[in-house]
Amino acid sequence: MTTALVPLHYVGLGGRGPEDVVTDAEGHVLTGTADGRILRIRHLADPHTARVETLAHTGGRPLGLEPLSDGGLLVCDAERGLLRVDPDGAVRVLADSVAGERLRVCSNAVALDDGSVCFTVSSRRYPLDQWIGDIVEHTGTGRLLRLPPGGGTPEVLLDGLQFANGLAVSGDGTFLVIAETGACRLTRYHLTGPRAGRSERFADLPGMPDNMWREGPDGPVWVALAGPRVPPLDLLHRTPPGARRAAARAAVRAPFRPGGTIGVVAVDDHGRTVHHLSRHRHRSRFRMVTSVCVTGGLLVLGSFWEPGVAVCAAPATG
Repeated sequence: MTTALVPLHYVGLGGRGPEDVVTDAEGHVLTGTADGRILRIRHLADPHTARVETLAHTGGRPLGLEPLSDGGLLVCDAERGLLRVDPDGAVRVLADSVAGERLRVCSNAVALDDGSVCFTVSSRRYPLDQWIGDIVEHTGTGRLLRLPPGGGTPEVLLDGLQFANGLAVSGDGTFLVIAETGACRLTRYHLTGPRAGRSERFADLPGMPDNMWREGPDGPVWVALAGPRVPPLDLLHRTPPGARRAAARAAVRAPFRPGGTIGVVAVDDHGRTVHHLSRHRHRSRFRMVTSVCVTGGLLVLGSFWEPGVAVCAAPATG
């Protein structure tokens, strides 16, 4: 059942594009903006008392964030690769290439219990500022990578993904869930058990999934829907590669403005939808939701497009 997604208020950040939003150990919201800043937002329940602090500057374009147990922060930077931000604000590059190829559009990361880090690369063909070209061409050049404990050279776990994006670990740690934005689906990759190293479809979604955030080990995985399904785009994806490439060239040259329909879903570890919240284009001022997290009974939305975050009431549980 779909319920209304109603923003209560907005918190401006003094910069555009809080693409991912996550919570730290104290429940404060962390995000990164297009100018390279990593920010902490305190007291966002009240727009008049909300405070925005700069924690670090990556020197690139931060996307997905992953807080670490030691107080550090993993940052997927579209320009610089996989980074770590230390508690003192120092920024270190953990990986910027794989098999001699520069990482392009490093998107999301999760830290596993064994000390390794799994992360996604959305496209091997298009840079971030031409992301729509990959969605239109349907290149299938996204990847799931793994950085071994202690660092080293990333290995490719899964290839051929349609704009690999959000990433989450199952509650029991046995599999990963990957958002494929270009295919409107979630994919499961098994980490352990007889199917370790294999993948399959986990859930089909009513829109294009972006960042994901798990609400605790026993809670659902929240998935931001960056846009609704587009039937003409589904038809285009069935055409020959040449036609898709031509359409992609036109798409990256055309001015882009996202529609006003916004949505998020929450799924359990069986791929079943627990919540589906949406708001249609003629009612929403907040556009292109690319991330979602929950803190203090509030649903916080991030956006690749907007200059701030939206704060909504979280749905009732049970």
